[in-house]
Amino acid sequence: MKLSSTLVFSLGALLLSQAAQAQFAKPEDAVKYRKNALFVMQQHYARIGAMTAGRVPFDAKVAQDNAETALFMAKLPWAAFGEGTDKGDTKAKAEIWKEMDKFKDGSDKMVAEMQKLVAATRTGNLDNVKASFTAASGTCKSCHDAYREK
Repeated sequence: MKLSSTLVFSLGALLLSQAAQAQFAKPEDAVKYRKNALFVMQQHYARIGAMTAGRVPFDAKVAQDNAETALFMAKLPWAAFGEGTDKGDTKAKAEIWKEMDKFKDGSDKMVAEMQKLVAATRTGNLDNVKASFTAASGTCKSCHDAYREK
């Protein structure tokens, strides 16, 4: 019985961990998924931005929690840029699907900068967080400039 429970739990955990490789029933489901993942990421990222801009007091623990959530969310939307998801309620430019390797490279750079942001928040030093936040923001901007409609 214990082995069966462990196997079922392990299988369930494996299936849940495959969220980034989710299969979508319809292209519009993928668009909603990626938009929502990006929205949640931005909300947590913006909280760190408010601290780096001095709009709210710096709290290292809050910054770290938000950076970790933003990093987790940053890994999710890219699987939802599949075939047929270039239409509908999206600001994604057609260039994404023409330059998928370049787009993927940009998303990888953003995730790498988000990992550095998490590390910076763990130092508890606002100057480190500001520097890392600025670098991560640059990756977001370059992708938006190239691949997002205004």
